[in-house]
Amino acid sequence: MRKIAILLLLLTFTSLSFAQTNFNQPIPNDPQVKIGKLKNGLTYYIRKNSKPEKKVEMRLAVNIGSILERDDQQGLAHFLEHMAFNGTEHFPKNELVSFLQSTGVRFGADLNAYTSFDETVYILSVPSEKKEILEKGLLVMKDWASALTLDPQEVQKERGVVLEELRLGRGANQRMRDKYFPKLFQGSQYANRLPIGKKDVLENFDIKSLRDFYEDWYRPDLMALVVVGDIDVNEIENKIKTEFSTIEAKRAKKTRTFFDVPDHKETLIAVETDKEAGFTSSQLIFKRPIEVQKTLADLKKNLVRQLFNSMINARFDEIRQSANPPFVFAFAGFGSLIRTKGSYSLFSQNDPKNAEAAITAMLLENRRVKEFGFTPAEFERQKESSLASLENRFKERNKTESYNFADNYVSNYLANTPASGIEFEYEFNKKVLPTIKLEEVNALAKDAISDENRVIIVTGTEKVDVKYPNTNELLATIKKADSLPITPYVETLATEPLVKELPTTAKITAENVDAKFGSTNLTLSNGVKIILKPTNFKEDEILMQAVSPGGVSLVDDKQAVSANSVSPFVNQAGVKNLSNIELKKVLAGKKATVTIGFGETLDVLNGNSTPKDFETMLQLIYLKFGAVRFDKTEFDSFIAREKVSAANLFNIPQLYFSNEVQKILNQNHPRAFGLPTIEQLDQVKLEEIEAIYKNRFADASDFTFIFVGNFETEKIKPLLTKYLGNLPSIKRVETGKDLGIRPPGGKIEKIISKGVDQQSVVQIIFTGETTFNSEDGRNLSSLGELLTVKLVEILREEKSGVYGVNAFGSLAKIPYPKYTVTISFPCGPENVDSLTKAVFDEIAKIQNGQIEDKDVAKVKEARFVKLKEDAKSNNFWLGGISRTIAQNVDFYTPEEVEARIKLITKESLQNTAKKYIDTNKRIQIVLMPEQKAMQKSATSSK
Repeated sequence: MRKIAILLLLLTFTSLSFAQTNFNQPIPNDPQVKIGKLKNGLTYYIRKNSKPEKKVEMRLAVNIGSILERDDQQGLAHFLEHMAFNGTEHFPKNELVSFLQSTGVRFGADLNAYTSFDETVYILSVPSEKKEILEKGLLVMKDWASALTLDPQEVQKERGVVLEELRLGRGANQRMRDKYFPKLFQGSQYANRLPIGKKDVLENFDIKSLRDFYEDWYRPDLMALVVVGDIDVNEIENKIKTEFSTIEAKRAKKTRTFFDVPDHKETLIAVETDKEAGFTSSQLIFKRPIEVQKTLADLKKNLVRQLFNSMINARFDEIRQSANPPFVFAFAGFGSLIRTKGSYSLFSQNDPKNAEAAITAMLLENRRVKEFGFTPAEFERQKESSLASLENRFKERNKTESYNFADNYVSNYLANTPASGIEFEYEFNKKVLPTIKLEEVNALAKDAISDENRVIIVTGTEKVDVKYPNTNELLATIKKADSLPITPYVETLATEPLVKELPTTAKITAENVDAKFGSTNLTLSNGVKIILKPTNFKEDEILMQAVSPGGVSLVDDKQAVSANSVSPFVNQAGVKNLSNIELKKVLAGKKATVTIGFGETLDVLNGNSTPKDFETMLQLIYLKFGAVRFDKTEFDSFIAREKVSAANLFNIPQLYFSNEVQKILNQNHPRAFGLPTIEQLDQVKLEEIEAIYKNRFADASDFTFIFVGNFETEKIKPLLTKYLGNLPSIKRVETGKDLGIRPPGGKIEKIISKGVDQQSVVQIIFTGETTFNSEDGRNLSSLGELLTVKLVEILREEKSGVYGVNAFGSLAKIPYPKYTVTISFPCGPENVDSLTKAVFDEIAKIQNGQIEDKDVAKVKEARFVKLKEDAKSNNFWLGGISRTIAQNVDFYTPEEVEARIKLITKESLQNTAKKYIDTNKRIQIVLMPEQKAMQKSATSSK
């Protein structure tokens, strides 16, 4: 009680203090985070947070990155990050990863790191219920900070992994970026210090250069340790003081220099094209001084910028939905270019022939704001939306995940991002937002765009029939945009309610309690079935999913192409007399969304809302069943944007490869659609979309609506009977149809030729019909996890042949019982055969029972840890209940899932591998660069 009284007093004091705000005072830090600094200079942040329970998030933020590399060290800041996982004082070689996996930590999800221009951040999430594991986690952090061994043998092995990551990043975007970066960062070190580095340096650097970087820059005065989770704060602080104070402060310190990007009067222009580019983009970047956030005045200025960003982007969203849109999408905003330079940027994705039109449209809208300003209605709408979003975060303050706090404190240390806490932020915004004047927001438009410090970047697909604008033409476009006539923005406002009076209120005809779901199940008089699962996992969240048998499988073959566009069109269409733009305005300040989806054999509705806006979500559900607007102008705009997006996607080798893989798996079945093509989009008809949609949503009695979240069952029943009880019902009974889409049998080996880079992707698939049983489903999933653990160990750590590898196992029941085991990895073309052989060797070992107990333990522990988190997630329960209804499979409670995980053994994994993996019945597809594929084909034919 005493703590509650103190908290209420603090909140009262905070509220009163805003009445007489001194905006020159510094932004306070959240009192719930303990921030300190050791004598050696290391900063620490500690916070207790029990979401999720019995888990702790750790970060080591190092305030250095690739910008500080010497010429002979280009790429070594990032390489050093890799070496943190390959040998430290207390965890030699690969023992660190192996130990953490044994505690349930997943490499990539819970254990990771990144390097950028100005920072390197290490990420670790560990269970906190066992003190020894928590202490080992802190020991890992200390070793990363001060005790990397940089063993020459391990360094040599890791070269291959980093070079594979470099290879993986190659492609059209990288080639174009390498050409325009010198323009964007002209005169700055940033132009020459991409974190991935240079190939010749990575292949040939001396280990001394790596040690030099570690010794020069990994020091406590440039580091922050962040610990957030289910912990005792004082205990952790004492541990940090005891252990981390022993890290010596380096005496001979190099100065941590911060590099600027010089100003320039002239406009810098880069127009870069590539045959493998998948889309065209047009950017205008206006460099500005960086906006610091130190005082309350700075915080208010940032609020003004956020309002401006949101309103200009709402304008762009309207433009993209016009009859002949100049771009697929566009966005603009104030932000930061790099640590020391701010920017106001405009970006669009557009037709290759429309670069000038896209640039003109973006500039004209900015000019419209500059000359006429935003309207009062736009302004009030955005303030309402901002406060609603903030209110949602405030209500969830006690259910905020630990990683959110940890990442905020990392940003606070590295970039002085405020760490004031949601309580302060909510009170501040609630008091200050109403005082912001429209004139303050409009004033930003006057200096957002300038003739100086301007960079124009156009990138796109290289085509014979496409001519991109040159420097003079782009300058002329900008000049013309300054002189074209413009008129004020015209506000369109809807005044009628979303839903008028409904004819009747339905009755509940059946009600029962499902002990396994922990739910109340209702049937309404129109046949609609409802499952209600109240939870307290989130304070301000209610999730909904509705499922009905049918889906695309019940659509006539003649309309199949149009069926592929039903979901994307309907989800951006308006309702009743409201366009999509007007609907968004009506929903401003509310958090309620409903979207539709068509599976092969399912019709689906997905929704979410806050408890406050629950009725709005129900209104949107009601409108989806009878009031979707099939407007010709909206349809034409939709198809135009889809065509621009689809036109060049298959220039990207990886997307082309994925599409070809699906064709092989589906044996080119006419009803198996991947990404839409221009030819398919030409066949899509609005009247067919409307007919398909109205047919599939003509009968709500075949739907089961599942609601999971923070609600009281008795209180929402009247709303459910009011809205869901008035949904159309014809009491038809349907089931999804098996369209006969099947993978090929036997052994299929195919090479797909695409791309100029020396990049390959190997995909190995074992799939076919089977008899469904849930035990095999569990074992297949576990087998996929075991294969991932082992193949990362072999292909990455031992052979240095890949950057990453993934394996998945699954068992499906609908539309027919099917098993799938997929293994995929990118690599160099020269390594395809040897790495593929290593995969089959490992599969053979598993089938022969050569499985180590420690690896089985890793798989089980990872599943236990994930289950504990999932069990307190609304998505877990929604997905589980929905899957049970949609696929007619058993539902397992968290306790039952835990018991099933315990049944995983070496024998069960061995038997599963023997039952479902036959290397003589596999589909093996390899992406090869075009030249290499020709050589391989010629060799094979000899």
